[in-house]
Amino acid sequence: MYSFISVIHCLICLFLVLVILLQQGRGGGLSAFSGGAQQIFGGQGAGNILTRATAISAGLVLVTCIFLARMSTSRDKALEVAVGPSTPTKTETPVKKLDSKPSTPPAAAKPSNSAK
Repeated sequence: MYSFISVIHCLICLFLVLVILLQQGRGGGLSAFSGGAQQIFGGQGAGNILTRATAISAGLVLVTCIFLARMSTSRDKALEVAVGPSTPTKTETPVKKLDSKPSTPPAAAKPSNSAK
């Protein structure tokens, strides 16, 4: 089911990209290359149909995103139940507690007098 919804989601995303690129913007976009869309739908009709298609496909992308995210989290929970909760092992080394007093640095080594 998850794979099927993922494929549908990808197809809707590709359709959304295509519809957005077909819309005529300030620079013309790809609609300048495919003038047939404006001739079929008419001057004003193409804008309305493409705007509605954009809104519907954007809504479908949102719904499928939410649905896929919900399915993904339920799969993680099912996996956690099947494997069991992770518990720390006894072989871990304990963390040493820091003393409140600073330790004194070791004595500095005295230089040798062999090089005179």
